[in-house]
Amino acid sequence: MADVTDSPPASTDGAAMTIDELAHRTGMTVRNIRAHQSRGLVPPPEVRGRTGYYGDDHIERIELIQELQADGFNLESIRKLLEGAGGSSDEVLNFSRTLRAPFEDEQPEIITAEEFAERWGGPLDPRLMARTEKLGLLRDLGDGRYEIFSPRLQRAALELAHLGVGPDVALEVASQVRSSARRVSRVFIDLFLENVWKPFNDAGRPEKEWPQVRDALERLRPLASEALLAIFQQVMSETVEEVTGREIQRGLSSGRGSGGRRSHRRRGRRSHKPS
Repeated sequence: MADVTDSPPASTDGAAMTIDELAHRTGMTVRNIRAHQSRGLVPPPEVRGRTGYYGDDHIERIELIQELQADGFNLESIRKLLEGAGGSSDEVLNFSRTLRAPFEDEQPEIITAEEFAERWGGPLDPRLMARTEKLGLLRDLGDGRYEIFSPRLQRAALELAHLGVGPDVALEVASQVRSSARRVSRVFIDLFLENVWKPFNDAGRPEKEWPQVRDALERLRPLASEALLAIFQQVMSETVEEVTGREIQRGLSSGRGSGGRRSHRRRGRRSHKPS
């Protein structure tokens, strides 16, 4: 079957591209498009005469496959996702985008090295900058500019600096908090997988249930954040009361004891004065 004609017949559904034109629009090779068709990943073209024509739905499907591959899905997993969604690219695309949507609600900030140094009151320490980047707190854009992923977190770090906490200590705190946050995030992800995704997957991923699964994933975001903040505030209050109370009492006891000893020694020395 030929793939190219000089003047394609009119189509009522917008299928007017040859496979070569589709390859050019999507950045794929003709061979890969045909391979996707043989796997059932891309729907067949509309055949008119001896030529197959493709439309916007084919572009959307190929772009979806490319997005999912970039996220680490292999072609067989993509095929099963599409099959479970009744072949609906929209459902799979919406679910994929919900899955990849960032949890954070901040816009990154881009500042120059000079602005960075001015905020921190001195020249940048390459060692600290490298560690900050490794922790995922910023990115060196390579042209004297830095992308701050969380301006809110940087403001907190600056407040710690004003309280006398050194950058090394602040980064160590950030590292520990990040490790703890990763463990907490796994709790919520496992919750979704065990209670929402696995039952849905075991049922054969019914087409009508895709919206509910996507809705559950979307609702998990604010629920996880609110639950974590509420529990953290409660535990922080308990810990502050427990730890600071114990430390203050220990300090008072230590001061009273040493003061008592000093007083006793002074009284002893006075008692041996000649009259």
